[in-house]
Parts: sequence; structure tokens; C-alpha cells
Amino acid sequence: MVARGLGVCVVAAAMVFGGISGSAIADAAAVGSVMIPSMAQRGYTKPFAAALVAAAGTIGIIVPPSIPLLIYGFVGNVSVKELFLSGCVPGVVFGLAMMGVAIYVGKRTGCDVGGERSSWKEIWRSFLGCAPALCMPAIILGGIFSGATTATEAAALAVVYGLIVSTVIYRDFSWRNVPRLIVDVFVTSAVVMTVIGTAQALSWLITLEQMAVILLEWVKHLSTSPWVFLLVVNIFLLILGHVLEPAPAILLTAPLFIPLARAYGIDPVHLGLIISCNLALGLFTPPIGASLFVASRIADVGVLAVTRAIIPLFLVALAALLLVTYVPIIPMGLVWAFR
Repeated sequence: MVARGLGVCVVAAAMVFGGISGSAIADAAAVGSVMIPSMAQRGYTKPFAAALVAAAGTIGIIVPPSIPLLIYGFVGNVSVKELFLSGCVPGVVFGLAMMGVAIYVGKRTGCDVGGERSSWKEIWRSFLGCAPALCMPAIILGGIFSGATTATEAAALAVVYGLIVSTVIYRDFSWRNVPRLIVDVFVTSAVVMTVIGTAQALSWLITLEQMAVILLEWVKHLSTSPWVFLLVVNIFLLILGHVLEPAPAILLTAPLFIPLARAYGIDPVHLGLIISCNLALGLFTPPIGASLFVASRIADVGVLAVTRAIIPLFLVALAALLLVTYVPIIPMGLVWAFR
């Protein structure tokens, strides 16, 4: 184990799991339940361990296959493939920034000084155990990026593959549990589709009342610069991300912001990634970030203690957000290369 390596492993694990789940809450819960106790044993304080898991878990809605980006593509009629490509490099930028904080805290506090190095045989055995699960992102992203499947078809393949791996290889549950799981999926999907239907009606009303035009005129009174427009978008979404989950926030804001972005010459793909990054920050921004509460409960520590520990992580994530916003080559480089 490399010195201060466990904090880095937490962020890396969150990035990899984000490529499977696409959900920040699922990412934080899955990684936190395993890694927070291990970090505490290595000498990290529980508040910092929870803070790192809460912050790193939100990378799951930046890297592909991000659920918010998928919803944005559906609502805004934007290419899901390009949206997923736009999240690859920014996800790494956010991850490296948080790894830097983990390394700094490890050195400053003297915790996680490392242990006995694992042998190549142990690493290989561990990899073989994880290989079936690690194939999930390859199926989803490989199918979409190669053009072999649409996002919907890739999701269907992932469900079938995940069902086979869970029941046959890992045996996490039996086939008798499948009917109950299907009912749970139906209930969840019904709620989501109700929200989407309502959002579509709202989008129609916004178009009918020309609210996008009115908002555009108001923003132009502030400035004609796209830089100022993006600053307004960031501030608005950082506030909105406190009180709304990413899915409803995107359903409400995308119909308004996409016409404005086009008026300023901003690529809708770039806008979608900016929206997703802002909402990711909102999930771990004190005092009511959802990931914050999930990690706090797993670590069994107070939210206030986690809030104090998460401040440096929030600041580096905010810096990464500004890079994604004002340095278009970071999110759009791969998109431009494959257009």
C-alpha cells in the first residue's frame, strides 16, 4: 500500500463505481460502507472519511453513464453519446483534485503511513474476483460509444448482465427475489415518468409564455458576455442544488437554459456538463447535501463535524467547476474529436 493511499483509493473507487451506478447517492453508500471503517482503522478521522466519501461519490453523476446527463439529453434533445464523452475528462479533474486533498490531509495528520505491499498474485486474484462487475461499464459505455447500441439498449443489456452476474456468479440474491425487484423498478419508474411528464408540460408552458425570451432579455441587461451568463448559471444552480435532487432540477432548468445558451453561442453539450457538475456540488454542500447525510449516517458522526471536514474538498471542487466552465477544451475536447 502506498503511503496515504487509502484516501486516493476511496476517490478512485468512487470514480469506477460511478461508471456502473451513475448515481451519487448509490456511489457514496456503496463505497462508504466499505471504506469509511477502513479509513478509520488507518488513522483518518471519521468526519474526514465521511466527507471524502460524500464528495467523491458525487463524481458518479459527472462521469459516464451519468443519470442526470441522460435525463438532460432526453429533455434537451442533446446527443447522449456526446454528453457522456464530455464527462470523461472533467470526472478525472474532479477526482485528481480530491485525491490531492486526501494526500495533503494524510501527510499533515500523519495517518495512513502504509503497510505491507500486496503481491502480484494477490492483486491478480482480487482482480479476477472483481472482473465480472468491472465489465458492466464496458458494456454500457462500449455499446454507446461504438454506436452498437443506443443509451436505452445499453441500459437493457446492463440490467440483463447485472442480473446474471448477481444471481449466478456472486449469488447476492436468488431468482425468487426477481419478481419483488421488478415491482420495485416499476414503482420507481412510475414516479420518475410522472415527474418527466410534469416537466414536459412545464416546458410546453415555458415555450408558450416565451419565458426563455424574457429571461434572455433580463440576462442581456446584466451583460452580453457569455462568461457572465455562465457565472449566473453557476450561481443559480449551486443554490438550486441545495434544495432539489439532480433529476428534477434538470427537468426544471434545462428547457430554460438551453435556448439561452444557444443565444450566447454556448454548446448545449457544454451546458449540460456544467449543470451536472453544479448539481454534483449541491449534493455535498452543507448543510443539506444528500450525500453529506448518507456519509454521515454510515460513519455514525454528526453532520456538523462532516461539514467542517468537507470545506477543503468543496473548495477544490469549486475550482474544478470553474475550470470546466471557462476552459471548454476540458469538457469538449473529446466531443470535438469524435464529431
